Amino acid sequence: MPPGLRRRTPGLRREEVALLSGIGITWYTWLEQGRSINVSAQVLQSVARVLHFDAAERAHLFALAELPDPELPAASPQVSDATLAILRRLEPFPAVVIGDGFEILAGNRPHLGLIGDYTALPRYQRNILWLCFVDPHWRTLLHDWDDSSRRLVAKFRSDMAGHVGEPGWAELVTMLEARSREFRTLWRQHEVAPMEVCVKRYRHAEVGDLTVEVSHLWLADQRGVRLTVYTPVDAASTRAVARLCEVTPRQLLTTDTETAAS
Repeated sequence: MPPGLRRRTPGLRREEVALLSGIGITWYTWLEQGRSINVSAQVLQSVARVLHFDAAERAHLFALAELPDPELPAASPQVSDATLAILRRLEPFPAVVIGDGFEILAGNRPHLGLIGDYTALPRYQRNILWLCFVDPHWRTLLHDWDDSSRRLVAKFRSDMAGHVGEPGWAELVTMLEARSREFRTLWRQHEVAPMEVCVKRYRHAEVGDLTVEVSHLWLADQRGVRLTVYTPVDAASTRAVARLCEVTPRQLLTTDTETAAS
């Protein structure tokens, strides 16, 4: 850096950040001031590099700009041994770990008994959104499938806003639009909804009717991954939930010829 005036505080001056980032001082000043300018991911990469941002600071910068980080590794979410132990200890309550793209990462025995054996499905079909619209059994399993499916699509759209430009999300939407007329209709309504505690009613072929409160616990070590727990709300539902551990999970049929290793 060329020598300048004596510094009153440590760190880079605004002019120096702009110079090292390869952008104009006026434009960088507008960026700092939060003006309505079109910032690119490449510019944000340069600023993050110059300011030596760590992973959390860099993620926050791109989130503020509502842009995907092109250098963000596309690592698959992992379920730790500790989380798997929590799933087992929650039995007989059904519980499942769901990724930020609504993919099913792990579930306990009563959840498999409630939903079916999704572990044998191809990876892209192990997804709550996919099962809701492609598996015909869900239409009878859920008492209020119409309302539940509408809110599920609205929640997915809300979450997708934080993943602009990520191909996996767009690919899932494209596949669902090709498979389900109901999904196409709901997706084009552009509704959004938060991820919230809700009550669901199930009509299970073996244990009977059950009503549960669905709660979400976010796992701090992975972005967007949540532990979802189904808690019975009355005595009859508690008895029905207790029997789910003994149910042989329903076999879920794959919709194509891909193998479970896909």
